[in-house]
Amino acid sequence: MFQTLREQIETVFREDPAAKSVIEILLCYPGLHAVLAHRLAHKLYLWKVPLAPRVVSQTSRFFTGIEIHPGATIGRRFFIDHGMGVVIGETTVIGDDVLLYQGVTLGGTGNEKGKRHPTLGNGVVVGTGAKVLGNIRIGDHVKIGAGSVVVHPVPDYSTVVGIPGRVVRTRTETGVLDHGMLPDPEGQALEDLARRVADLESVMRRMIAEHEVEHHQDR
Repeated sequence: MFQTLREQIETVFREDPAAKSVIEILLCYPGLHAVLAHRLAHKLYLWKVPLAPRVVSQTSRFFTGIEIHPGATIGRRFFIDHGMGVVIGETTVIGDDVLLYQGVTLGGTGNEKGKRHPTLGNGVVVGTGAKVLGNIRIGDHVKIGAGSVVVHPVPDYSTVVGIPGRVVRTRTETGVLDHGMLPDPEGQALEDLARRVADLESVMRRMIAEHEVEHHQDR
């Protein structure tokens, strides 16, 4: 337990430059509180203790604003930054060194049975407000941009943005999730559409001008 706590504290220091001291982390980081509560709830869940795992998880949700089902399997050095509004479903599987920001949902797509929530590989970063839905695998070291909705599997070392989420970059090494540098597929699509409309308008103006010249000549 103490080893797990120390590792979680080291993870907070590594991921959040705002962390100043161990006392501050222990008292003021709801993401840490939620993860530690989940470790306990998950053990009770695996031991098939009735009701208690859900009581622990719902108590944690009340105090932290983070909802993690006791059945979710979470790897080492997992960190939730800020965390308000994070929801993690029952059959979610999360690898090591995963980082989630506030408002993230790792959920299902309906009333499926069995494995119905996503599997995240190692080193995954999920940006603010992103939704990863269904029994899909998100590969190792994938970066998911803020506000994205991902409903299809994603290969290793990819960057995903948009609704629905699309792979916009594939890397051969790890890197930070720099939202200011991410492509905007929706914006690019609108620019392409505007360009096509401008081209059509140009063609129409030319056709109208040619028609007016022909009409003038006929007169």
